[in-house]
Amino acid sequence: MSDFRTSQNEAHPNKTNTLMLGIILLLVLFVSIQIWFLFGALNNALQDNIYFAITTFVGSLLLAIASFLLLRYLPDPLKSPTDRKKNNNS
Repeated sequence: MSDFRTSQNEAHPNKTNTLMLGIILLLVLFVSIQIWFLFGALNNALQDNIYFAITTFVGSLLLAIASFLLLRYLPDPLKSPTDRKKNNNS
């Protein structure tokens, strides 16, 4: 039985590209939400609304952790046909 990484490396390049596109779009979405949280937290912290700032900090921290965990699923770079021949001959 193979694990996730082995199956992912043996997948068709179109599937790998689709997976990479989805992960990158999710990462861009997470970073955009974190920037939105940053502006909200700064505006509310300046108005002495510290509870909103703490809440957005926790939300931003959770999004950062999710982003780092999502990086695990990025596929390895595709190998060119000449690299594959070198690996098979070794």
